[in-house]
Amino acid sequence: MFHILAADGIANEGIDLLKKNFDVDVRDKISHEELLEIIPQFDALIVRSASKVTSDVLERAAKLKIIGRAGVGVDNIDVQAATERGIIVINSPDGNTIAATEHTFAMMLAVSRNIPQANQVMHAGGWDRKKFVGVELRNKTLGVIGLGKIGAGVAKRAQSFDMKVIAHDPFVSEERAKSLGVKLVNLDELCATADFITVHMPLTNKTRDMISLPQMKTMKPTVRLINCARGGIINEADLATALTEKIIAGAAIDVFDGEPLAADSPLRNLPNIILTPHLGASTVEAQIGVSVDVARGIIDALNNRPVATAVNLPHIPSHVLEKLAPYLDLAERLGRTITGMSREPISNVQVKINGTIADMNSSLISTAVLKGMLTAALDTNVNLVNANILAAERGIHLSEVKSSATLDFANLVTVSANKNVVTGTLFGNEGRIVEINNFRVDVDPHARILICPHINRPGVIGLVGTLLAKHKINISGMNVGKTAIEGTSLMVLTVDNPMPQNVLDEMKSLDPIFDVTPVAYDV
Repeated sequence: MFHILAADGIANEGIDLLKKNFDVDVRDKISHEELLEIIPQFDALIVRSASKVTSDVLERAAKLKIIGRAGVGVDNIDVQAATERGIIVINSPDGNTIAATEHTFAMMLAVSRNIPQANQVMHAGGWDRKKFVGVELRNKTLGVIGLGKIGAGVAKRAQSFDMKVIAHDPFVSEERAKSLGVKLVNLDELCATADFITVHMPLTNKTRDMISLPQMKTMKPTVRLINCARGGIINEADLATALTEKIIAGAAIDVFDGEPLAADSPLRNLPNIILTPHLGASTVEAQIGVSVDVARGIIDALNNRPVATAVNLPHIPSHVLEKLAPYLDLAERLGRTITGMSREPISNVQVKINGTIADMNSSLISTAVLKGMLTAALDTNVNLVNANILAAERGIHLSEVKSSATLDFANLVTVSANKNVVTGTLFGNEGRIVEINNFRVDVDPHARILICPHINRPGVIGLVGTLLAKHKINISGMNVGKTAIEGTSLMVLTVDNPMPQNVLDEMKSLDPIFDVTPVAYDV
């Protein structure tokens, strides 16, 4: 049974799902040293933001297959190191979207009306209305940096407050922005124009410190900054300077470059900033949502099903992934077949995708082919995460050809390498090999098969059957394919038993048999 470590206080709803399938060890608070000590025994790890899954942790994670981040950001996980080790990293991009959106708007309202400061004075026995005069949101311009789901949600709510919304996001089209009622601008224009600026970008090398003192100096002195995305996007030292020197009017910050925020941070002593301790996802509903999302992803991954929320795989919407899933299994089996048929090392492989699936984001199909090829040849863990890396390390070049045109089948996947060609399709949701080296066949690639090109003459099938019976090897299926080459056929046998080398040699020595290629799929 798989063993799962749930750290950082994962909601019980997700834990209960996992416990139906696996052995779960719950550690709500765990030190880095303890994580290093115990991680070798676990197959899966779930964290929130407290635990740091660094390269030294991953070096000791001998059994680890998947890391689940119960939240959106994965900056506390060394994704590159995980990818190199074939460890899937998943997150929950939707589970806390509403919570983060609402918290952003709460921070915007709080900073515009000085609500926390006024509340503090009231609790201390004071009453000072003039000191806490605020500003309205109506008729103000909101600048949204990052128009993902949370940024778009904030933009939608801002319009209900009669705000004009402008946005900067290099990955969003004009058409998408128009549908949201948002005007796209460059970052300089946004900084110079907006009355409120809210950040909703991931933290990357490009976005770190993207809002620093030079940008703040171009802003209106009445502007207010909000960051409920990731610490480090707004430079904290520069923000403290801008607030102290009244370069900007105020800020509301929920996330920080180092968490928890240092006790001596200059931000703590400023009257014109609102600070919350990373509460963006801290609602009952969000905590349940992200824990359930990640639990389902881990269950899928450990049962060898693709996961739509994997961050170190191409992003494919769940409804598309559902359609592609059976083709991934087929592609992996085609990869195993082409490796079994190759007598020499493979340096170039072509994957041709025909039909309606060619219009989808089908890059995972090619990756699945590589997974099948390498699984058949290596004794290391190969999966959809590291297959491309392992192939590149071994000098295997992959090319992909896509076409919506087909002849006899709605969809086809064809793999070519070392002058061998194998083609497959689906019958319902079951994969079938329908062509091998121009021979038309119908083969179920879910057990052991023997590929035997032979002379097309009477008695060949009986000859082979007699030989295998002599060695107590049962034939559970047989298909004979023909080609335009006169006098030649291809026999594909499904056998229930392993094929010893001496039996293979004896089969090859039969006069009508040109060759015998064994391929094992699930064994």
